[in-house]
Amino acid sequence: MTIPELPQPPDSNSPPPGRVLAERQNSVPMLAQPREKPLFEEGSEEDTIDLRELWQVILKRRWTILVFTLIVVTAVVTATYLMTPIYRASLTLQIDREDIKIMQVGEVSPAEGGGWSSQDYYQTQYELLKSRSLALRVINQLGLADLPPPPPSPLAQFKQWLADWLPKADDAKPEPPSENARIEGVINGFLGDLTVEPVRNSRLVKLHYNSPDPKQAAAVLNAVAKSYINLNLERRFDATTYARKFLQERLQQVKLKLEESERGLVEFSRQEQIFTVGDKEGIVGQSLEATNVALGEAEKRRVAAEAVYRQMLATRGQGLSQVLDSKIIQDLKQSKAKLDAQYQDNLSIYKPAYPTMVQLRNQISQIDSMIEQEIGNIRAAITANYEAAKAEETLLHAKLDQFKQEVLALQDRSIQFNILRREVDTNRQLYDGLLQRFKEVGVAAGVGTNNISIVDEAKAPSFPYKPNLRLNALLALVLGLLGGIGLAFLFEHLDDTFRKPEDLEKLLGLPVLGMIPTTKRERGDERAIALIGHDDPRSAFAEAYRSVRTALQFSTVSGVPRLLTVTSAMPGEGKTTTSLSLAIQFAQAGKRTLLIEADLRKPSLHQALKLDNQTGLTNYLAGGEVHPADITRPTLVANLFAIPSGPLPPNPAELLSSGRMVELLTLAAEKFDQVVVDSPPLLGLADGLIIGNLCEGTLLTVEMGSTPRGYVQGAFKRLREARVPVLGALLTKLEAQLGYHSYYYYHTSYYGEAASSAKKLPFEGTKAEA
Repeated sequence: MTIPELPQPPDSNSPPPGRVLAERQNSVPMLAQPREKPLFEEGSEEDTIDLRELWQVILKRRWTILVFTLIVVTAVVTATYLMTPIYRASLTLQIDREDIKIMQVGEVSPAEGGGWSSQDYYQTQYELLKSRSLALRVINQLGLADLPPPPPSPLAQFKQWLADWLPKADDAKPEPPSENARIEGVINGFLGDLTVEPVRNSRLVKLHYNSPDPKQAAAVLNAVAKSYINLNLERRFDATTYARKFLQERLQQVKLKLEESERGLVEFSRQEQIFTVGDKEGIVGQSLEATNVALGEAEKRRVAAEAVYRQMLATRGQGLSQVLDSKIIQDLKQSKAKLDAQYQDNLSIYKPAYPTMVQLRNQISQIDSMIEQEIGNIRAAITANYEAAKAEETLLHAKLDQFKQEVLALQDRSIQFNILRREVDTNRQLYDGLLQRFKEVGVAAGVGTNNISIVDEAKAPSFPYKPNLRLNALLALVLGLLGGIGLAFLFEHLDDTFRKPEDLEKLLGLPVLGMIPTTKRERGDERAIALIGHDDPRSAFAEAYRSVRTALQFSTVSGVPRLLTVTSAMPGEGKTTTSLSLAIQFAQAGKRTLLIEADLRKPSLHQALKLDNQTGLTNYLAGGEVHPADITRPTLVANLFAIPSGPLPPNPAELLSSGRMVELLTLAAEKFDQVVVDSPPLLGLADGLIIGNLCEGTLLTVEMGSTPRGYVQGAFKRLREARVPVLGALLTKLEAQLGYHSYYYYHTSYYGEAASSAKKLPFEGTKAEA
């Protein structure tokens, strides 16, 4: 393998520095421009939740979640072991409704189970079980106020030690509490440990008491139940005693009032001479009622008679219904009809003047007279009937008015009498009711019934109720996982780096040409990552750079720019590894490739290729007697040549912007198929911008999950302001847990498992000829 012969530096008659490169750049077709998008505009995220992204965040931050969960579980379990065990005793009571009432004047409350009254009753009983009077009675009965406090738990001792160790504002010792305050504290602690738990849809109530001593817990609950039953009986007895006394006093008062009202009624009757007012009032009322009924009947008869009378006046002749219904008139008409028939029969024999015919006519005339007379009688009867009905109605009206006046007069005289009589009746009813209730209360007082009973007595518990180690550990595990996941998402939200290619594309508007996975060195292998990654041509590392090489071929209309520079925003993002890897890929593709180490600040390319760096790029740029062929070195990779950086200069920017650098790149572009320049980082330095303007295309490398977005934005902004042609971006150091597990293992799953005995790249190259 020989180094291509490079021409000597041009003399004074040569074109000005940079003209040759400028002409070459003008002849290269236009590069692929970034996407039409505003610079540094954050892409609007859709208002949807991607579960895969959430799962990727959890996988990425799994150690944060696990460590946080372990800390929480450890702290909770430790605190649980340091707590004092608390035992809970339980007791079951049955409480029935009590229906005894002192005054039963009608139903004041609904029956048992009737809505809110039943609920109020049981709620009252629950509050009585939690009353301070019952608590004080049990405390005095068992002497709980005089018992020594239980020994503090290790956790309480630690808190007390911490409180004593911390400085206090006031060093004065607190005064001991008074006796009342101490008793109040004991009562509050007692009520805090007592729990009342009603059983739904039943009359049962469960009582619980927590105490460090299991025997004490059971004894306290049994004492609470017995004291509650005794208090209930005492309240019932006190209520009965009070009721009897109250009823006795009230009976005496009502009796005196009844006697007084009766004497007043008798005195008033004697003064007003009202002896048979009640009887007379009944007779007058009955007469008034009977007269009123008779008047109604008379009005009906008068209306009916008046209707017939009016019909009679409006009807002439024999059209009245009474006339038509009259038996006498019907008989007369039948007789007349016979005579008329006989007359007509005889008329054919005799003449009208014949005596027999005259006699028949006289008989017919007589019957007509009788009919007219009977009609007149009927009309006279109708008129008489109508007049009688009117007279009867008038008489009954007068009688009704008379009875009304008598009733009104009687009512006027009986107003005060009725008032006194009602007062007597009211007092008598009240007296009878009180007397009956007094006898009932006396009978109930002798019956010692109780509506509260103990179903299950309290027994000393065998196992502590709390702390519950299993429950606390489970809750700590759940809370730890939730807190760890929340902390992971918080870290992810605060993470200002690029986690996926879409973030970089949206932020910069540049296409992502590839993603490079992380490759680890084997123990004892000190070679460069680029060389290790290309040991196996089928590895994911090598396949990723082959994909980048292919993407570069489509980045411009004319293919891969011959002068290509690789840079980054910050050191350590893999630009040198990328430069070497791309150069190896181009060389393996059959291109004569030159790799220039232009990072004059912190060069490392010559170390990766194990090249002599005593003379290099800086010697040529400084203007010494060094020619390009003198600094071009062959490598162990076929078709790959490199120019090391040489000694570090004090002024790298001036050397890179000199005309000799332009001449070197021009000559390299003419002699080699591909030139790759390893450029310094962009932030804080002008070297990368200078090299970018001298090359035809720039590739920006970004370390995934490490480089802040602001740095990348600043670096890209400097490139755009310096009008550097940027081909695209390259994401390096891709971890599988960042969400691209399928991409990371694409090569292995497609080609199968790589052979364990894969051969390394042949580095048996021949030394270059001078």
